[in-house]
Amino acid sequence: MLRRTAYALLVLALAGAATACGRPAPDPVVAAAARGPITVWLSNNAQEVQWGRAMVSAWNDRHPDQHVTAQQIPAGKTSEEAISASIIAGTTACLAFNTSPAAVPTFQKQNGLVSLSDFPDGEKYITGRGGALTDQYRSTDGAFYQLPWKSNPVMILYNKKLFAKAGLDPEHPKLATYEEFLDTSRTLVRSGAAKAAIWPSPSSDFFQPWYDFYPAFAAQSGGKQLIEDGKPQFDSAAGHRVADFWRSLYAEKLAPQEAYPGDPMSDGKTAMATVGPWAVSAYKDSVDIGVAPVPTADGGAGKHSFSDEKSAAMFSSCENRATAWDVLKFATSTAQDGAFLETTGQMPMREDLTSKYAGYFRANPTYEAFAEQAERVVEVPNVPGSIDIWQAFRDEWTKSVVFGRESTRTGLRNASSEITDLLNEYGDPS
Repeated sequence: MLRRTAYALLVLALAGAATACGRPAPDPVVAAAARGPITVWLSNNAQEVQWGRAMVSAWNDRHPDQHVTAQQIPAGKTSEEAISASIIAGTTACLAFNTSPAAVPTFQKQNGLVSLSDFPDGEKYITGRGGALTDQYRSTDGAFYQLPWKSNPVMILYNKKLFAKAGLDPEHPKLATYEEFLDTSRTLVRSGAAKAAIWPSPSSDFFQPWYDFYPAFAAQSGGKQLIEDGKPQFDSAAGHRVADFWRSLYAEKLAPQEAYPGDPMSDGKTAMATVGPWAVSAYKDSVDIGVAPVPTADGGAGKHSFSDEKSAAMFSSCENRATAWDVLKFATSTAQDGAFLETTGQMPMREDLTSKYAGYFRANPTYEAFAEQAERVVEVPNVPGSIDIWQAFRDEWTKSVVFGRESTRTGLRNASSEITDLLNEYGDPS
């Protein structure tokens, strides 16, 4: 029996109606050369909307005959579900600046995406902007169906006031190794400085491993993805160390097993959080924050983390693709990437951020650690069934690591077996 998440079931159920009720896609040859008005979608992040509207205004001032309209992605449980339903209906915007790499294989399966590699300068532009990091975003056919746009490399943000309250050095916290991190966490909680040392959401959402397991696995494994060469990589020495580390945090009540109804960092309930640079501006008025790398068993500098990247993508319903491609390049130019960095504090997916935007990082030194981390990030694997694969992993992680209902070894082994079955299932066209 096929295993499917509710999200995948939605895709499959609606796909059958696509031909009957969806708008037919434009002729790709005609659309590739066509210019004219287009619509772009933005996330509901206020700072991204501010940047997006300014970017669109700058484009429209220069190209009145190719007018761009900016809208927020339609409401839905997740933006992935909203985009998927729009693909089926044929009502997607030409471009979306908030595309999760985990959803790209599903959108491809729906024939919803345009290969950016098919534009004459597509490959050169994408690889020239993003450098070596871009290969993680190629699809299984070798083409780019997404432009790596911006990353939020996950690091440890900590509350300096709570560290000082616990008698810890807030300027030089001991967080580099698992042993140091656990000792520091014990001090934070046992001193009464904070209810929790760290409080990632323990919920079962498919994407939650990106904020506990995956950054730690990327660091501990030397930059491995969850899946490489068609095989799960986490039922390994590195994966075992990561799972045992997090199990210790939960077992000792240093990380709560229940979800917090709000933001525990803002409310002073936790001393640390695993987040990206977007959180710096969110906490600036409420928390005196410090930044540290994700810990590893032996510590040390130069470790990887999870990118928490979002891409920009072009959709097959787009009739004026020549304009859309030019807008995509305009929106990810050196100037617009600088404006995006200034407005949002998020890292454009391009090489040499600290030298290219040196003035910004001199004025905003807290962000510099994130910019340096952005050069060492790991993406979710670009494989069919990605969301179901992450859900399978999360279910076992919750059972074994968060609640200890089975050993961490058993949990990783079960997840690896189930994900292997899913890879075989999705790889079988029958």
